[in-house]
Amino acid sequence: MRNHFFKSLTPSHSPARTTPSHSPARTTPSHGLCESLMEENIEVAETLITKWDSASSSYADITPLFQDDRYEAKQYLKAVKDLQTAMDYFGTEHTNSQHLVRSQRLMQTAMKRLQREFHRILAENRTHLDPESISNRSSRNSVLTGNSDLEDDSEDDLRFANENVSEEERMSRSAIADLKSIAEGMISAGYGKECVKIYTVNRKSIVEEGLYNLGVAKTSYHHVHRMEWEVLEVKIKNWLNAVKIAVKTFFEAEKYLCDRVFWSSASIRESVFSEITKESALTLFGFPEMAVKSKKSPEKIFLILDLYEAIFNLWPDIESMFACESTASVRSLIDHSLTKIAESIRSMLVDFESHIQKDSSRTPVPGGGVHPLTRYVMNYIAFLSDYSGILPGIVADWPLMLHSPLPESFFGGNDSEENPLALRLAWLILVLLSKLDSKAEVYHDAPLSYIFLANNLEYIVVKVRTSNLKSVLGDEWIESHEAKVKQYASSYIRMGWSRVFLSLPENPMAEISPERARKHFHDFNIAFEEAYKHQASWIVMDSKLREHIKITLGKKLGTLYGEFYINYRARLENLYGNDSEVRFAPDDLGNYLSDLLHADGNSGGSVSSTSSLSSSPYHFHGGRHSG
Repeated sequence: MRNHFFKSLTPSHSPARTTPSHSPARTTPSHGLCESLMEENIEVAETLITKWDSASSSYADITPLFQDDRYEAKQYLKAVKDLQTAMDYFGTEHTNSQHLVRSQRLMQTAMKRLQREFHRILAENRTHLDPESISNRSSRNSVLTGNSDLEDDSEDDLRFANENVSEEERMSRSAIADLKSIAEGMISAGYGKECVKIYTVNRKSIVEEGLYNLGVAKTSYHHVHRMEWEVLEVKIKNWLNAVKIAVKTFFEAEKYLCDRVFWSSASIRESVFSEITKESALTLFGFPEMAVKSKKSPEKIFLILDLYEAIFNLWPDIESMFACESTASVRSLIDHSLTKIAESIRSMLVDFESHIQKDSSRTPVPGGGVHPLTRYVMNYIAFLSDYSGILPGIVADWPLMLHSPLPESFFGGNDSEENPLALRLAWLILVLLSKLDSKAEVYHDAPLSYIFLANNLEYIVVKVRTSNLKSVLGDEWIESHEAKVKQYASSYIRMGWSRVFLSLPENPMAEISPERARKHFHDFNIAFEEAYKHQASWIVMDSKLREHIKITLGKKLGTLYGEFYINYRARLENLYGNDSEVRFAPDDLGNYLSDLLHADGNSGGSVSSTSSLSSSPYHFHGGRHSG
């Protein structure tokens, strides 16, 4: 006599495969009636089971039991159920052991037939039960029902009764219903182990084949570690494409099928789903940690962020599908992978900050334009802000190690100090600004150093305003740094045009001698021409900032010179003629100023840097921002 199916897969009430007993039976009228009914059950079952015994019938050998309207199949399953009832009765009442032996022989024959049907349905409906079709149906059912609770197929049929359903889906639903009926019959008869084995072998091969076609295969850390970055980059991008399909198509489809086919037993469906998917899931989610273990330069952070983001976004689905104890190792692996990826990201951010601080380029940017380091760092930080959905959690428990208090302008708004991502990105910008302050010192001309600082800070502010950094840092951060740009512009005007302003009298309307007035015009001509020629190659990259500087300078210079010009031009020309020293009309000054500070489109990009960051200021390796 064969043993019962293992405990975890056998319902506690299952009386299957009862061993015959030779104890004497009680004889009562009701007992006799029950025995008569049980004998009738055996007779009916024997008729149907023998009819569909492929060993004794060529018709049964070539004809599927589950076909057309399933009437014969339903009768067969009912006969098996009644046969089980008879086996339970004779085994409990300890009566005629010949009935029990006969019942067991018939049950074995019936189970062989059901195993054959189960295998045939799985094999013949492979295309109708493909993961993509099943996952689409699963998603649609979740939307229609509003939840993921299991429902009987009869309810599912009612829900779609008045809806147009494709032939493909009808065949799929029919196959699932047949598999479910057979599984229930075999499990209740104590043949759950055989049923589960057929199912898991078939479906596991589909999952493994699907992941293999997606490029997911077992590998080792040493193999990954030896890969050139270009090869690993391709592997990571392939994984990113594969992981969503694996979870949302293959694993979700198997979960859906297991929940329907083994609807009657939670323990069985959990065990079956684990057996089918766990090995593939461990292979799939084991790769990210291997990929991030190698030391990588900061530019590669975006592809690593993509890894984290992909897992993070899929985590609710993963946690729901792999919720049982038998798949706890999958959840544990993924949680561990997220931790290791987060550590790798933090490490790359530390390296990024270090590279900014160590940038050693000392060559001035022509005309005080935007430094390549500024472009690179701000592009990098702006791209980081695009990951605002995941980065706060990565940097939340990673405090800044500071040796002195931060300036007030560091915090953009009231909530910035409590926002871990805003704090971290604002700090990186502050590190850049500190480096730019030191680079401004290479300009021996103080006004040009202020042009340099204004250009670079304006570039930073514009980058923040026109990227996701605005939502991270806030309007107050932008406003405070815009004010700083205007301070740099004012310093440039004050220092760059000081000799021009000093060449004019403090009060242009005050009465002075013609000779002294002529001397002021003479000094102004020299100072203005020198300032204009000296600043001919200086540039302001941003058009709005350039206009702001010109308007501010024009108003200040125009007021002083214009009033002085109106008050003394005519008198000096009458006294000195062509030697009056009045060379510029107020409109002439405006024309000259309009030609100043124009960028040629190339300035700021020709300066090389010894820093690994600035050496390639526009290219990031991998991730959504690769270019």
